[in-house]
Amino acid sequence: MSAPRDPRDLLDEARRHKLFSAAAWSTGTGDDVLDSGHLGTRRWGGPALDGTELWDLASVTKPVVGLAVLALAERGALSLADPLEELLPDYRGTDKARITVGQLLAHTSGLPGSTPLYRDHPTRRELLDGVRALPLATRPGTAVWYSSAGFILLGLLAEAAGGQPLDILVAQLVAEPMGLTGLTFAPHGEARAHAVSTEDCSWRGHVVTGEVHDENAVVLGGIAGHAGLFAPLADLERLGAALVRGGDGLLGPAAFSQMTKCHTEGLNLRRCLGWQGQDPVASPVGGAMGPDSYGHTGFTGTSLWVDPAAGRFHVLLANRVHPRRDGRRFPSVRRAFHHRAARLSAAP
Repeated sequence: MSAPRDPRDLLDEARRHKLFSAAAWSTGTGDDVLDSGHLGTRRWGGPALDGTELWDLASVTKPVVGLAVLALAERGALSLADPLEELLPDYRGTDKARITVGQLLAHTSGLPGSTPLYRDHPTRRELLDGVRALPLATRPGTAVWYSSAGFILLGLLAEAAGGQPLDILVAQLVAEPMGLTGLTFAPHGEARAHAVSTEDCSWRGHVVTGEVHDENAVVLGGIAGHAGLFAPLADLERLGAALVRGGDGLLGPAAFSQMTKCHTEGLNLRRCLGWQGQDPVASPVGGAMGPDSYGHTGFTGTSLWVDPAAGRFHVLLANRVHPRRDGRRFPSVRRAFHHRAARLSAAP
């Protein structure tokens, strides 16, 4: 590819190379959107975007669920030091019994990464049994090991501590306080039809539109701690702006500071609570963001990143798994987007 001048040029060229059918983006401060837009079609050959579409956030679900867990901690419903066995009695006597809520949030639980449990565990009960039986990859607290299974457990912990299903907790603790009117698990009706398509999935036998792309989340009913949330661009803008403002409307100052600081100093990767820190090497956003920046990416092509020192947030949404998940060229586009977005937002 050539070197386009701004995010729109970059993403338009990536679409011409068939990396995705649709993209939307935004860069802003705590008060204003500095640059945003959308381009392409909801699926190849489908209707053009109008900017209000729902996007499958994939693993950007994780930090949103993390916000709900931290809100519960702020209310005294749980503690970051609570061991798994206290909130989930099924884990008593297992090798995971003493894993803490904080370790799950920082991906230091020792639970392995993205395990395709759905292949051998076709029901919710069987899949949750499969999570409990997973062998630990490392001793808890000794290494960062990105783990969707860990966030499946965080969703269950939140339900146990909050006394409500996870989708209601996320709505009450995150979406409603922030006015995120489109953020939802398992969209229905017109909202589902208005979603951007993801994979032409051989397991399901159709192009996935408005249902979660992640297969483990499908087996769990579309509502899980690791994946399943959908949102329009406007909601990610509101969330990004609130984070730039220091958690305004989400968490108090102490809880927000606890969430955004690095909890893995001296380990292999930098992780906050629910968020990825800025690693000096192989960061998904390249070297454009400051050392205290944080964010998260999603397998479907989504990301939200916040640079507190610059007072900026950056959102990129794309369906890079449409129609197939072989999107190996997309990470370079994401890095280039963040570099261009950072330059644009820093311009006088």
